[in-house]
Amino acid sequence: MLDNILRQVDASRDRAVDRLFDFLRIPSVSTHPHNKPDVDRCAEWLAHQLRGLDLQAQVHPTALHPVVLARNAHRPGRPTVLVYGHYDVQPPEPLELWTTPPFGPAIRNGAIHARGSADDKGQVWAHVEAIRAWQQGGGERTDGGGLPVNLVFVIEGEEEIGSPSFAAFMQEHSEELKADVAVISDTNQFARGLPAITYGLRGLVYEEILLTGPSHDLHSGLFGGVVANPANVLCELIASLHDADGRVNIPGFYDDVVPLELRERELWAKLPFSESDLMRELDLSSLAGEKGYSALEREWVRPTCDVNGITTGFQGEGAKTVIPSKASAKVSMRLVPNQNPQKIRELFEKAIRDRCPAGVSVEFRNHSMAEAMLVPLGSKAMELAADALRIGFGQEPTFMRGGGSIPVATLISRMLGVETLLVGFGLPDDRAHSPNEKFDLAAFHGGTRTCAALYAKLAGL
Repeated sequence: MLDNILRQVDASRDRAVDRLFDFLRIPSVSTHPHNKPDVDRCAEWLAHQLRGLDLQAQVHPTALHPVVLARNAHRPGRPTVLVYGHYDVQPPEPLELWTTPPFGPAIRNGAIHARGSADDKGQVWAHVEAIRAWQQGGGERTDGGGLPVNLVFVIEGEEEIGSPSFAAFMQEHSEELKADVAVISDTNQFARGLPAITYGLRGLVYEEILLTGPSHDLHSGLFGGVVANPANVLCELIASLHDADGRVNIPGFYDDVVPLELRERELWAKLPFSESDLMRELDLSSLAGEKGYSALEREWVRPTCDVNGITTGFQGEGAKTVIPSKASAKVSMRLVPNQNPQKIRELFEKAIRDRCPAGVSVEFRNHSMAEAMLVPLGSKAMELAADALRIGFGQEPTFMRGGGSIPVATLISRMLGVETLLVGFGLPDDRAHSPNEKFDLAAFHGGTRTCAALYAKLAGL
């Protein structure tokens, strides 16, 4: 049966790309209020596509953006698989850096270029096309055709802004979301030709520091050296966040960090990774970070603290000699398993308050918090997912952690009490969140084959 389904996937390869293009043309940017109609339209479009595949699909409003919830006809005795994804995308700006329009998908150098192509519309669509292959190639419904598992398909529209409505949605629809295993395809392969299961993700604390000095901007000649300059203070505070060895300089920051296991170090040392290749790819003469760890270890299992943006003073063309009244910085901290986001947030704020001099007041704005996620290696579901990747890509998969955060992955595991499989198909150079985002055609096709095989494999749970 599975061979027939895979032939169906292969035969529909070009048409699948055309259908994905229609998905990518919708500018479903969740953070921009002016894109709200586009986000709503994208949810309705997706639900319509799923209804055409014999799924019961509904668009559920939330406090902000809707959730698409779909399911096939459930049958007793079959495992239930929850597939999560998101249809919202990051803002495309700066537009002038795109080679082709962000919402005008185009194929270049064997890849689909468009905002959301890899994150996450392309990966969601791999599941949709796999469902299509099962529904069209699985035989008559009365003969047991169609999908081999009970499927719950939940695609939200707020992932790129921290999923603020999703916990309430899950609580409200807890009965409909019950499953034996969850699958998220919003991660990467390790490299081109080396598919992977991600078994760990870092958590996140995203804080904004807001400094205020004088009541208004001041003449730097008349007041320089007389009042504390919020811009100078901000630079000093940021500079204090790391020591000379690249460690985060916040008291208590590392208290709960679990040391890296030797077996993981040995596993990752065998991966085809070269720091010199990474430097060449990024056009850098050297890498940075915490001493005593490899680049992969620093990315996957060590916590970090990074400035994401700074705003202060005059930034227009030419010169304006002012001492700014205000200064702000956005800072993200990636956390590892066992670190508590609320605790880290409090430690960060205390360190900044303690270091902030008189004459400048400090406030904080919290933008996001998420726990790290770690799935034990060796479960039956993970072994079945590895089998699906072997079938989908024709290669032996590896196991890796990811440096990013998917807050909803931890939420699903905790609220539903199920194992969550992170089976993604992107590549590290896909430029997610950046101009010229792409999704390789081979990754899309291999991912679709993997999804089709995954449904067959998980039927054996």
